[in-house]
Amino acid sequence: MALTKSNETPTEVFLLALDDSGAPAVPGGYIYLPPPTDPLYTLRFVIEGTSSVCREGSLWVNIPAPGSAFDRNTFREFKLQPDFNRSIEIDVPVTCAGAFAYYLIYTPLPTYSTDRVPRPDPTKTDKFYIDVSPRLSLENKVLPLNALSIFSIISKFMGQYPPDWTKHLEGISRRAYNMVHFTPLVERGVSNSPYSIYDQLNFDPLSFPNGEKDVAKLVENMESQFGLLGLTDVVWNHTANNSKWLELHPEAGYNVVTAPWLEPALELDDKLLEFSANLEKLKLPVDIKSSKDLDRIVTAIDEEVLQKIKLWEYYAVDVRRSAEAATSRWVNNDVVIPPHGFGGGQFGGLDGVKGWSEKQKALFLSENAMKDDGRLSGRYARHTDPQIAAGLLTVLYGRYDPNSSKDADKTAVQNEMLKILEVLNVPLYDEFDADKAAILEQLRNRIKYMRLDDNGPKIGPVTKSNPLIETYFTRLPKTEQTAKHDPRSLALANNGWIWNADAMIDHAGPKSKAYLRREVIVWGDCVKLRYGSSPQDNPWLWKYMADYTKLMAKYFTGFRIDNCHSTPIAVAEYLLDEARKVKPNLVVFAELFTGSEEMDYVFVKRLGISSLIREAMQAWSTGEMSRLVHKHGGRPIGSFEVDGASNAIQLVKKVQQSPVHALFMDCTHDNEVPAQKRDAKDTLPNAALVCMCDCATGSVMGYDEVYPKLVDLVKEKRHYTSASSGGPLGKGNDGGIGKVKKILNDIHTLMGRDGYSEMHVHHDGEYITVHRVHPKSRKGYFLIAHTAYPGHSERAKLEPVHLTGTEVRHIGSWNLEVDSSDEEKEAALKDLDSLKGLPSRMVTLKDPKVEQSPGDKSNVTISCPEKFPPGSISLFETWIPGAEHAEGLDNFVTGGAKEAFADLTLIDLNYFLYRCEAEERASSDGRDGPYNIPGHGSLVYAGLQGWWSVLKDVIKDNNLGHPICEHLRAGSWALNYIVGRLEKLESRGNDRLAKPAAWLKSRFDAIKLVPSFLLPRYFALTIRTAYEAARQQAIGLMSPEIRNGQPFLQDLAMVSVQQLGFVPSASLYPTIEVPSLAAGLPHFSTDWARCWGRDVFISLRGLLLGTGRFDDAKEHIVAFGSVLKHGMIPNLLSSGRLPRYNARDSVWFFLQSIQDYVDMAPNGISILKEPVARRFLPYDDTWFSHDDPRAYSKSSTIEEIIQEVFQRHASGLSFREYNAGPELDMQMKPEGFQIDVHVDSDTGFIFGGSRWNCGTWQDKMGESDQAGSKGVPGTPRDGAAVEIIGLLCSSLVWADKLYKRNLISFHDVTLENGQKITTAEWARRIKIHFERCFFVPADNDGSFASDPALVHRRDIYKDLYGSTNPREDYQLRANFPIAMCVAPELFTPSRARAALARADTILRGPTGMATLDPQDPDYRPYYVNSEDSSDFATSKGRNYHQGPEWVWPTGYFLRAFLKFDLMRRETEAERLESFQQVTRRLEGCKRAIADSPWAGLTELTQRGGEFCPDSSPTQAWSASCLIDLFHDAAKVRSR
Repeated sequence: MALTKSNETPTEVFLLALDDSGAPAVPGGYIYLPPPTDPLYTLRFVIEGTSSVCREGSLWVNIPAPGSAFDRNTFREFKLQPDFNRSIEIDVPVTCAGAFAYYLIYTPLPTYSTDRVPRPDPTKTDKFYIDVSPRLSLENKVLPLNALSIFSIISKFMGQYPPDWTKHLEGISRRAYNMVHFTPLVERGVSNSPYSIYDQLNFDPLSFPNGEKDVAKLVENMESQFGLLGLTDVVWNHTANNSKWLELHPEAGYNVVTAPWLEPALELDDKLLEFSANLEKLKLPVDIKSSKDLDRIVTAIDEEVLQKIKLWEYYAVDVRRSAEAATSRWVNNDVVIPPHGFGGGQFGGLDGVKGWSEKQKALFLSENAMKDDGRLSGRYARHTDPQIAAGLLTVLYGRYDPNSSKDADKTAVQNEMLKILEVLNVPLYDEFDADKAAILEQLRNRIKYMRLDDNGPKIGPVTKSNPLIETYFTRLPKTEQTAKHDPRSLALANNGWIWNADAMIDHAGPKSKAYLRREVIVWGDCVKLRYGSSPQDNPWLWKYMADYTKLMAKYFTGFRIDNCHSTPIAVAEYLLDEARKVKPNLVVFAELFTGSEEMDYVFVKRLGISSLIREAMQAWSTGEMSRLVHKHGGRPIGSFEVDGASNAIQLVKKVQQSPVHALFMDCTHDNEVPAQKRDAKDTLPNAALVCMCDCATGSVMGYDEVYPKLVDLVKEKRHYTSASSGGPLGKGNDGGIGKVKKILNDIHTLMGRDGYSEMHVHHDGEYITVHRVHPKSRKGYFLIAHTAYPGHSERAKLEPVHLTGTEVRHIGSWNLEVDSSDEEKEAALKDLDSLKGLPSRMVTLKDPKVEQSPGDKSNVTISCPEKFPPGSISLFETWIPGAEHAEGLDNFVTGGAKEAFADLTLIDLNYFLYRCEAEERASSDGRDGPYNIPGHGSLVYAGLQGWWSVLKDVIKDNNLGHPICEHLRAGSWALNYIVGRLEKLESRGNDRLAKPAAWLKSRFDAIKLVPSFLLPRYFALTIRTAYEAARQQAIGLMSPEIRNGQPFLQDLAMVSVQQLGFVPSASLYPTIEVPSLAAGLPHFSTDWARCWGRDVFISLRGLLLGTGRFDDAKEHIVAFGSVLKHGMIPNLLSSGRLPRYNARDSVWFFLQSIQDYVDMAPNGISILKEPVARRFLPYDDTWFSHDDPRAYSKSSTIEEIIQEVFQRHASGLSFREYNAGPELDMQMKPEGFQIDVHVDSDTGFIFGGSRWNCGTWQDKMGESDQAGSKGVPGTPRDGAAVEIIGLLCSSLVWADKLYKRNLISFHDVTLENGQKITTAEWARRIKIHFERCFFVPADNDGSFASDPALVHRRDIYKDLYGSTNPREDYQLRANFPIAMCVAPELFTPSRARAALARADTILRGPTGMATLDPQDPDYRPYYVNSEDSSDFATSKGRNYHQGPEWVWPTGYFLRAFLKFDLMRRETEAERLESFQQVTRRLEGCKRAIADSPWAGLTELTQRGGEFCPDSSPTQAWSASCLIDLFHDAAKVRSR
């Protein structure tokens, strides 16, 4: 679909994200979209680029293409083009209203294995449903569902057509209703119930003598003359018991031919009717007067009915017949062994069978030989398969031999089978006993209710016309037509309902015994229709009912589906599809009594139901009514804006969670009226409260008129009367509430049309107040309702109501006076001709007192007048001064942000978005820190990310009660802080922050003028706008890979902005202030703790090079190169003042970063010639301070620094750290300060460290005096560390390549023994010996240097080689994948994959990698740094790297996993599987960064991903190493 031009209104796009299973990522899974628009809006499916469903995947959608008609079974295919770095977006224009579906077909991702696995078969997901609302219009104006005011009438009480109908419709129109709901207008059956339809295709001849012509004229006049749309019931479940067409088509119902399982229910029903007719003969009471009478009846039913019809025969196996059949087959060797034999293989366990008990033998037959699907389809229909039973006999007695066996043998065998079958029958008899008890209990309860209970109808003596029980079946008459059918087909099951029934079960179907157990509350005038599951099952019925449905759709705007919960969903889908062909914008209402909100959703989603009918008369108290109004009332006032950002081309919105829409009725034609359930005076407040709700609302004829009683739609014969139907409203005492109902309906329609979607509901005793407002214009209506529930008080008062920042205009106050005396009720009910209301009148009350606050007329207090009795309401129009242009305020708040932030650099954005407390205080001489929200606490950042981390969930949950909202309503301190902070930063020289500061100040100044209760909304809108603009500016300054990447990759990239910034105490140089990269926040944010050599260069590739921040990367390379000493870079930089050289691995990550810079940066090779001023003298270990004249007096190029690193290591390092002792490190023992590193000339490996220091990243030093661990490293990792050897080899190979390309001038080094070797030779020696020394093979292969006595795991790579504690060499840790990533040539691919598979199952957690094998005796997975105990392993957190799951190694693990897995993949589908396996393993990290208030990935977690309180919550390398993964994937894709 072509995009709208920029000078046109932006087209709407609704984003629907799908999860890894293809399901919608919307809470509840209910997708509800607005009506189609012109131009069409778009539904955009968003799928992660290598989600599981992308493997040979296709999205199939049955939303029709523009210009095409809808067909439920026609799905369009959209092939998914996988992309690891991006999300897949598929745009589908929404062309029509209705219920649509999508599904996906894909090849599932197999469980990972290093071996070849069978290719899974393609899989189809469940169908997921998308509902699109219909577009209604009336009088050429759009009429949203929430603007509907519906009026129900029972057509047979309307009187003569057209005069009486016209009079009533005019009266309905006068009251400002806009839709009329008709009970069925077609011809009724013998009971005269509107819902017992005799002929679905002919309109009621009594009302419409000209049939369809009259209805057509009626509908036309309703809309043109009275402004009324038409809505009708459709009845699909049943037909009248005297429908003539049943005699032609008895197969349309359930009979014992079409439903043989109903045979026992029919036989029971027949016998019960016979019993009813014979009560006198049986000397039983005909007029049941007491429980004793009832007991006699029930006892007699058991004896005279259940026992005599031998109902048990439907349950049991015919023992003799089945035993004879089995014995006969045994004699004839006609034997079948069941598929699973008798316990083992096909013939396994035979000896054991002979020892089975009778119960075991019976159980065997029950499970393997029963020919029974649970149905009771005839007497003794249940039986055993004689061949399988004969098989059992063969095992027990051997094969029958006619030459040796005798008749006596056959008799014994048959007797044994008789015994087995008798035992088999025991549970079947139990089933019968349970059903028999249910039958008797149901009959007892029903007879008791109908004839004895005070709340029942007490229908009197048993007669032929009034039998003891209602029959469950209609017996068709004997006619010439019915004589053509099988006589058994002429008894048809009647319809009914069941308490707490499963809506998905057909209760006349084979899976239910409801008709037998007498659980159905039956409607004797309605025959249940039998559709089956598709038109093929009952072609005539499906067509007939489709014709009926299309006839209704031809004339009516909407349907109310009668008994929707009892309608098979497939039937309703089909019929609604047929209806929508006729009326594309069909509105569909339904009553659902599924008993489950989850089941309601199933019907709503699949059928595209517009609204579910909800009933105010179900409320039993003022409090419950308040709850219902709140539920259907809209979002709270001041709710947060949820729509997404827009541009000139598109307005993008996420599909939001949506409740099922309601049609909220003040009363339905099924409800008792207020005069019955409450007090007739409650008619007015109940109606007013309903009309205030943000949903479709409705009423019924007789409610406004104050009828004294629910109208019996079956037995009633009188016609409607209504004061509103007699002429203009308001002339004299009309009776009823029609005059005020017009005002209420007018307001309801206006609010629905204009989008007054916010509401506040307050309950105070007998009072409910409701304030409903427009979210932007802030115009609204305010209602005070004094309810009249039983027990109300005439003296109940409402405390004065305060409306902040709001002005009001009183519309009116009224009270309904009703004479509801017994005499008046009786008089109304005894009128022979007319349905009449109780005498009533609307009384206009004294105006409430409206007081304005002194000095501020927009703060008002409303006090009810002294006389404001139950049944009263007071109605006001409200507005907020100056907010008439609030939509302009919204536009102002959200406008201009992009331009305001356009000049900011990434360093500026670090200030604007982030800065933890330590950073903020370091930049303000300790004066300033992040904002503290009372009741919540300090924000994690002083910048906008701190605010957004709180607000994003507050907005998502619309949590207006959150402390941040309370704080914003209390004052403007937060607004002042944000602007004031930026102005301070500007005053310190950051001029580029002036424009964002001015933008925010102007927005905050504007929103400070709105009432305080709106401040949270506008504050959040402003912050979100600024945050998104700043984030987009940051992303826009990064590499194309990031700009075009998936949201997760962009979240990772923003950690680059978060971690790199100016901190005065932590520059890269001692005298020049430049931005530096933090190791993590807030733990490693300032001073000496901020900038770590190891962390910087593990993070540099992802956070700086991968994001396109090449200048920042170069600055860090140069800065650390400048402090090279001993051939090492410092672990702790300390701005170059007091660098500390105690990390053996840092310099190798440094060289790897230079290599990455050359590879990734534009003209990266030039860095090799970059001059670097040296803090210390080259090749000289002399220490001097940074202000010594020798400092920075010499320079080296980066190439020379690389050469110096190689040479210093080749010739060996041995030095004691400068300033060794407690001042340098108060935990370390004296011997720990000695650093020794040397190269083994045979293997080329670098060995170093000792038991008293920890020179790799696993560097936790013991600190506990109590535990005796002080000065004892947790993980010394001395010897040759696997990752260092990999990094060394990578650097050597790279240097050799550069030399061969004449890009560097050196290519050899001199070893400690004086031997000169080239970098190529050094690398070659490492390659020769690496796997021999590090790999632990699956068996005891003597060619590998492994000690079987120390081997704990096989198919792994050792963590160390040659450590002073040999056991530690064999520990499984997550360090070897680092070597795999940088030096894959060291690894045999098959061995690498095997080791990675082991790590995948043993070490990998939800987000991080366990730092030690859980089976290792040193494994301690819970890090608590504050613990000071006697535990040597864990005290003072000594187990920092002995089991806790660190996140940064996950990146290296997944990179290695991808690299080596791709090596074995040959086809595109196989390669995709590699990416999908990686994607599946990223899920925890994606969830973690999305949930983190720090907007980053934590340093580490406890076991299984548990939260670790002592972890740094956002760590540079945790995010960086995953950006590395995406960069690797992009390189693969480009190749």
